[in-house]
Amino acid sequence: MNIVIIKYNAGNIESVNNALNRLGVNAEITADHDKIRNADKIIFPGVGEASTTMAYLRENKLDELIVSLKQPVLGICLGLQLMCSHSEENDTKCLGIFNEKVKRFIPKPGEEYVTKVPHMGWNAIQDLKSDLFTADLENEYVYFVHSYYAEKSEHTIATCNYILPFSAALHRDNFYATQFHPEKSGTIGAKILENFLKL
Repeated sequence: MNIVIIKYNAGNIESVNNALNRLGVNAEITADHDKIRNADKIIFPGVGEASTTMAYLRENKLDELIVSLKQPVLGICLGLQLMCSHSEENDTKCLGIFNEKVKRFIPKPGEEYVTKVPHMGWNAIQDLKSDLFTADLENEYVYFVHSYYAEKSEHTIATCNYILPFSAALHRDNFYATQFHPEKSGTIGAKILENFLKL
């Protein structure tokens, strides 16, 4: 199986690659359009800031390429947010694969020290749908690091509750995305990556 991790100006690519290696999968990290277009599965990870990353994607025509892909694509963290229509982070127009808007977490008055931003650490995922998840993953804990979240919508295939319920994962057509980091989520994250590779 030909697995590609899209290389761009966002962090966390190596940890995704290491997680795949632990599953016995050798992925190629590349920004080459032909290699991405011809891959069996594509992972679009990311840790970073929305506006500068979108500018980089546009400059390198990766924005047009990503939205045109027909094979299974998995966005992770910033990857999920960039696949949405708009992010409040520096008022950024994103790829528009999902209709959701990405908003900043705002703690309720008086709870700023209880529900800190960024949302960082382990939290449970619920209401699982789609073949990215199996029934035994309901209410399991995965690892999050983010200050912005995608709203719940028709594309939501997993929810998490931090300050408010939000989309922990999205799915539309051949595009899947998780707000959490499966590559940092131990055996649960490994199962989710395995499920993606089986799509």
